[in-house]
Amino acid sequence: MEVRDLMSTDVVAVGPRTSIRDAARLMFRYHISGVPVVDVDDRLLGIVTEGDFLKMEIERLESGNIPQDVAAVMTRTVKTIEPNMDIMGAARFMQAEDVKRLVVAEDGIVVGIISRFDIVAAFTRPDDLIEDEIREDLIRRVLFVDPETVEVSVANGIVTFVGSIGTRTEARLVEELARRLDGVVDVQNQLPWRIAAPDQTAHDEVRS
Repeated sequence: MEVRDLMSTDVVAVGPRTSIRDAARLMFRYHISGVPVVDVDDRLLGIVTEGDFLKMEIERLESGNIPQDVAAVMTRTVKTIEPNMDIMGAARFMQAEDVKRLVVAEDGIVVGIISRFDIVAAFTRPDDLIEDEIREDLIRRVLFVDPETVEVSVANGIVTFVGSIGTRTEARLVEELARRLDGVVDVQNQLPWRIAAPDQTAHDEVRS
């Protein structure tokens, strides 16, 4: 499973000239601890967080200066991840950086937000429900493969495939589709294929 499968694409963001008061109201309304700051093309410029507001308040009490817009208080160096990062990698990154949510960006453009809650919610899905979905929905109804030819087991979100399948394309596809399911942490694909594609050599027909 990748970050793109869990991230929220409905991102609450502000522009650099958004007033500090309006940014604070958005954070309060949506119960979030920070909002990305973007330009008109959704290119990431920074982030404004609760910590930035606290720092601003301390400076205001000490100096009397009151910044007017987000650009004056935002953090310009932002930790981001890409949408194709696997969920385990995202979880480790959050833990290492000690953050509750991360901006998801692609080529500098904000495409989503992922939080600790999103990841935890995915990891709590029962193994037996994941296994049933793979067998009945993915293998039988999507790939039209006889589930009896493919043995599926799920333990702590890790899916293991053994048995055999028709082609190398099917073997790759079943793995890719399984990785996208909620609750899947990793996939161990041990499926040999029985039928070679036209450009495959004979020894590729059945792999071990």
